[in-house]
Amino acid sequence: MAAPEPEAPTTAPARAKDHSPWNWLLFIPIVVPLIPAFFNGDSPRVFGFPRFYWLQLAFILLGVGTTTLVYQMTKKRGGS
Repeated sequence: MAAPEPEAPTTAPARAKDHSPWNWLLFIPIVVPLIPAFFNGDSPRVFGFPRFYWLQLAFILLGVGTTTLVYQMTKKRGGS
């Protein structure tokens, strides 16, 4: 008769419990570039660049700004 096998742990690994509403803002830089109305046109031009090109840079800045804001509003405060 073989020795009984040890049971596998039944608890799942711990998950992050950060359910801050600030995290919803991270959808903005994902959804906004998917709106085709922003790309439908050539004007206005900025420094001679058509809308499509300078809008790509604006979307990058939107993503960086949104990510920075969410990080600053949700980071843990305290020395521990």
